[in-house]
Amino acid sequence: MNFLKGKDFLKLLDFSSEEIGKLIDLAGELKAKKKNGEPHEYCKGKNIALIFEKTSTRTRCSFEVAAHDLGMHVTYLDPTGSQIGKKESIADTARVLSGIYDGIEYRGYGQEIVEELAKYSKVPVWNGLTNEFHPTQILADFLTIKEHFGYLKGIKFVYMGDARFNMANSLMVGCAKMGLDFVACAPEKYFPNKELTEICKEIAKENGSTITFEADPDKAVKGANVIYTDVWVSMGEPTDVWAQRIEDLSPYQVNKAIMSKAAENAVFMHCLPAYHDLKTTIGREMGERFGRDAMEVTNEVFESEQSIVFQEAENRMHTIKAVMLATL
Repeated sequence: MNFLKGKDFLKLLDFSSEEIGKLIDLAGELKAKKKNGEPHEYCKGKNIALIFEKTSTRTRCSFEVAAHDLGMHVTYLDPTGSQIGKKESIADTARVLSGIYDGIEYRGYGQEIVEELAKYSKVPVWNGLTNEFHPTQILADFLTIKEHFGYLKGIKFVYMGDARFNMANSLMVGCAKMGLDFVACAPEKYFPNKELTEICKEIAKENGSTITFEADPDKAVKGANVIYTDVWVSMGEPTDVWAQRIEDLSPYQVNKAIMSKAAENAVFMHCLPAYHDLKTTIGREMGERFGRDAMEVTNEVFESEQSIVFQEAENRMHTIKAVMLATL
C-alpha cells in the first residue's frame, strides 16, 4: 500500500499513469473498508500538520477524517496559526515541521511555496491546493468517474468556463495522463497556459487521448460524458471582477439546454462550492447585483439526477487517504 513511500504529492505531472491509477484503485479499496466498517489504522501513531493559508471545508475535513481513520493525529494551522513566510521562511518552516511531524499538507498560494516546502522537508509534503494545481481534487474526480462509468480511458471530458487556473490545469493534466479526451470550452482569452497545454498534448498522445479547445459550447459538449465547471471568480480574487466574468462566461453556464446536447449518459461535476442558487452570501449579493438566480450552473442541473457532485465531494476523503497511506 505504501508504493510511493517517502514521495511528495505536489502535482500529477510528477507521477506516471500507472501510479495515478494505483492511487485511484487504493482509494476504492479504502472506501470499501470504510463502508464495511473495517478498521484500517495503517498509520497508527503518526502525526501530520495541515497548513491552510486558504481555508476550505472539503479539504480540511477530508484530511482530518482520513488521518483519523488511518490512526493518525492532526495539527491544523489556519492562516493565523503559522508564521510561514512571515516571521519564518518557508525553508525553515519545512525543517522545523518535518522534525516533528510525519507528513505536511499545504493549501494556499503559489506552487513555488509547496515545492519549496517539499525541497527542505524530510517527510512527505502534500498539495491541498495552490494557484496552479489541485491534484487531490482530480483523484477524487477520477475515482467518481470510474465508479460511475466503470472506466476512464476514452471518456469525453468537457470543462466549461474559466480554464486558466488550478482546476482546469489539473484536470487537463489528469485527462492526459489517464487517457480521457479533454475539451476546454471557454472564450479564447480564458484558455489554459500554452506551455502546460503543449506538455499535456504530448502526454495525451502517448496515452491515446486528445487535448482540444472550443469556444462554441454547443460544439464542445456534443457526445460529452462528463461536463465539469467551477466558480467564475476564484478564491482570493476581488469581487469587482464579477461584472467582466459574468459578461464573458454567461454563455458557458451549465444548464439544462447544455446537458441535453451532451451524450445520453452525461453527468455533471463540480469541485464545489457552487453558486447554483442565492443561498450563500456572495451568491445572493452577486445575484441581486446582476439580476441572476445562478452563476456557473443552474440549480436545475445541480440538483438533477445527472449531478454527481456530492459523491465527488465524499471521494475527496477516500483519495486523500490513499495519498497519505501510499506516501507514508
